[in-house]
Amino acid sequence: MPQADPAALELFENFQDYLALQHLYQAALKQLQIKFEVLNDEFQVRSGRSPIHHIESRLKSTASIIAKLQNRNYAVTLDSAKQNINDIAGIRVVCSYIDDVYAVAEMLLRQSDVRLVQTQDYIQHPNFNGYRSLHLDIQIPIYLSDHTEHVNVEVQLRTVAMDFWASLEHDLRYKSQKDIPARISQEMWDAAQAIASIDRQMQAIYKEIQALPNKHTEKE
Repeated sequence: MPQADPAALELFENFQDYLALQHLYQAALKQLQIKFEVLNDEFQVRSGRSPIHHIESRLKSTASIIAKLQNRNYAVTLDSAKQNINDIAGIRVVCSYIDDVYAVAEMLLRQSDVRLVQTQDYIQHPNFNGYRSLHLDIQIPIYLSDHTEHVNVEVQLRTVAMDFWASLEHDLRYKSQKDIPARISQEMWDAAQAIASIDRQMQAIYKEIQALPNKHTEKE
């Protein structure tokens, strides 16, 4: 009979507590999903278009939680996971244009029950591999039957173009389980720069079109 991972046993020492923690993070994702949908609808009413293309969310797996705690030399417990890992719950908001990313982020952070913990702007300062996205580590309250819990969530905001590159780069680099030579890493960096240029170009075209006069709908 295979031996259970001691780290997993420690994390699951009280399975009911683990389920309660999972429920908290799932509730936080549901609440944020609604927040973004409401903001998107409001933007649609005011401006005639939706800044959000689509929304994705995920909970980090138990194996990933354990690995992250071990890699950072933290205790492998539920309390340690809650205190030391900010991205157990993650939500990705994919927008049409770069300006939309910052507009949606600003609208979210104006809400009184959203507390900003940390910002990482990989759009202004791309990661070493070319990755671009705006990351917000936030904390929101979850109102339970007898108390309130404040839950950390990582919010990633990016454009469709950024999401396209990031999704393929993740498949190529991390899912292939191969050592990527420097030449190919450079090619992926170059592709990221080309996509970033297209992103800026499409936004410029959008702004130019917005500045054009409306079509005459009356019959001559």
